[in-house]
Amino acid sequence: MSGTDNPYGGSYGGQMTAKAQFGGAAATSGGNGAGSFVKDTSTAAFSADVMEESRRQPVLVDFWAPWCGPCKQLTPVLERVVNEAQGRVKLVKLNIDDHPAIPGQMGIQSIPAVVAFVDGRPVDGFMGAVPETQIRQFIDKVAGPAGADQAAEIEAAVGEADGLLAAGDVQSAAQLYGAVLQADPDNAKAAAGMMRCMIELGDLARASQMLHSLPPQIAGDSAVQAVAKKLEQFEEARKLGDPAALEHELSLHPDDHETRLKLAKIRNAEGKREEAAEHLLIIMRKDRSFDDDGARRQLVEFFEAWGPKDPNTIAARRRMSSILFA
Repeated sequence: MSGTDNPYGGSYGGQMTAKAQFGGAAATSGGNGAGSFVKDTSTAAFSADVMEESRRQPVLVDFWAPWCGPCKQLTPVLERVVNEAQGRVKLVKLNIDDHPAIPGQMGIQSIPAVVAFVDGRPVDGFMGAVPETQIRQFIDKVAGPAGADQAAEIEAAVGEADGLLAAGDVQSAAQLYGAVLQADPDNAKAAAGMMRCMIELGDLARASQMLHSLPPQIAGDSAVQAVAKKLEQFEEARKLGDPAALEHELSLHPDDHETRLKLAKIRNAEGKREEAAEHLLIIMRKDRSFDDDGARRQLVEFFEAWGPKDPNTIAARRRMSSILFA
């Protein structure tokens, strides 16, 4: 699914916001001509540049000297690979001629030598002008495979969007879901979240359009299926009649279970879940045989659409159990 033909790409999706800068910041030029992930250090700055910085992400220390031929071969390749890693690691270069104390303390006897620091301590390293493929493998070893950080960021962003939607901040949730979908168009949870935002905002047509545009592997996801069920319930509720007229009919005939069932479906479509459940529970208490236990079956469908953690699901399920096992 491309970003150009998805219905979530417009006013709901927007572009990636500051809350979801997936994949790291772009490299910018530094004072030494290298990218922002590469810098020179000194004996005095080593603790801050390496020890402290490595608590945020792995830091590679390149021990080198101006007279070292292999260093001149290794350093440009090392800088390029680190910058392409986009923040998964940082590179700090230390000239051992100008700053001999640190390499002396670490027992560095031959250069070029590269040592990886994580959480303030050295964890791995290599010596010599190794090939570019070996440098990439080394970075994957100390920082994890490429894409792992982005996947974690995307998962966190979806969780944040879910929280915003649950709190009623639909617009902010939609923007964050849209940012995720820009970075990962096949993210089923974000697609389901975006459609839930559309439903909350009353844009059922667009939610339905998005649902029908999803490829089969995403449409079959449980989160997306729950939204599809919700859309079905809305579509059915539209055909059930005027809720005011149904309420009036029910006031005259309280045991008209067919009317009460219709009203339950309409109230659910309106978001009045507690009232919808109450109507179905009344039918269950009065006549379990109505529509072949239809009230219970409808309530279970509501539970599936609401989700197991929804307070209305929890409360109504408890009350349903007391009826079933009384």
